[in-house]
This record gives sequence, C-alpha cells and structure tokens, in this order.
Amino acid sequence: MLNTVSKIRGQNLCDKDLKEIQHHLKKLEGRRLDFDYKKKRQGKIADEELRQALEKFEESKEVAETSMHNLLETDVEQVSQLSALVDAQLDYHRQAVQILDELADKLKRRMREASSRPKREYRPKPRDLPSARTPGLSPAWQSRPPPPAAPLDQPSCKALYDFEPENDGELGFREGDLITLTNQIDENWYEGMLHGQSGFFPLSYVEVLVPLPQ
Repeated sequence: MLNTVSKIRGQNLCDKDLKEIQHHLKKLEGRRLDFDYKKKRQGKIADEELRQALEKFEESKEVAETSMHNLLETDVEQVSQLSALVDAQLDYHRQAVQILDELADKLKRRMREASSRPKREYRPKPRDLPSARTPGLSPAWQSRPPPPAAPLDQPSCKALYDFEPENDGELGFREGDLITLTNQIDENWYEGMLHGQSGFFPLSYVEVLVPLPQ
C-alpha cells in the first residue's frame, strides 16, 4: 500500500516537472523566434531591442536546461519508470512486427492463389450516349462557388500586412487573409493555420478577431 502511494506521489511530481519543462520549452521557442526575427532585421531596429531579445532567449535556454537536468538528477525512480516504459514499448513493437510479418505472408499467398486462377473477361454493358451539351454551360464542378472563409466562431485573426516567412516553421500570408488561431507562443508570436498550412507569425502583423480561450 505504501509502495503504491509512493508511486502515485512520484508520478504526480514527475507530471508536474514535465509540465514545467514543457512550459519553459514553449517559452524558449517563442523567444528564439523573436530573436531570429529581430536578427534578420538588424540595422532596421535599435541595437538595444536586439540585445534584449538575445538576453531573454539565453535566459529561457538556461532555465529549460536546468529544469531538464534537475529532473534527471534528482529522482532515480522517475528514470527507472521511463526505462520500464521504453522496454514495454519495444516489446509492443516487436509483437506488432511479428503480427505484420504473418499478415504479409498470408496476403502474398492470397495473391499467388488469385493469380493462378483463370481470369474472367470483363465486358462492359452498352450505355446510351449522352445528349449533346448546351453550349456555354460548364460542368457542375467548374461552377461551384469558392470555399467560404474561416468562420468567426473559432479563434481567428485578420492579416494587416503581408508577411514573408524568413525561417522554417513560419506561416506566410497576405493582407486581408483570415487566419485560424491555434496557439499563442508568447507575447509576440502566434501559431495558426491558413490554406491547410500551419506555422508561426508575429502578433504585430494581425488583428485578432476572435481571441483564443484563456
């Protein structure tokens, strides 16, 4: 009983530490994006602004590294549980590979059996020729209206200016585009989707129409 309670408490502590690490990593990613963006604009912005962005990035990097180091160094039980989880995953995937190998063999046998059978000749049934189309009319798929813009009942924003991506993971858009908001990285950057593409973009380039839930 005491061992079970100890494991539960240890798991709760582990979950708390992992959430804290995820928070620091998320903050680090936002500050990295901000520093990269300002570095690209070096000469167009004040040196002090670039220096502060670098200091914030280095501060978040140090905090994230420290939190991950503490998690690994302070609790051997957590590492032991992680090792057990990895072993269980390896065992699961070994069994999955075995099942897939057996299934592949069965499918190959079925294919060999099917190829050895005489094939039946396919004879399409005669069809009436369609009547001549009325000149000037287009097929239905060509006359469909364009898809509607992103609905305003979900978190979204409107682009105030064109934004050209300069780093991997950034989302480009044009003035007037409606972007679906999926996440706020920090006070300067959002994450969103447009035309099926997901990426990051600066908050200063858009007007929030429907904010993200708090």
